Amino acid sequence: MSMMLSGANAWAGAARGVMLGQAKRHQTAAMRQGTKQVIDPWAAALTNAAPKKRVRKKRT
Repeated sequence: MSMMLSGANAWAGAARGVMLGQAKRHQTAAMRQGTKQVIDPWAAALTNAAPKKRVRKKRT
């Protein structure tokens, strides 16, 4: 029984590590996106950057 619990504990530890790593990647991506949404309008206003023009697709 001890070997079974030891194996289950090792598997649970590995699964926990994978889940924590994925959660940290998602958190980092969300923070990066939020920061970009806050900073980009200010950077554009301060540098007098023109808004990007949309490219229209031609009909054939």
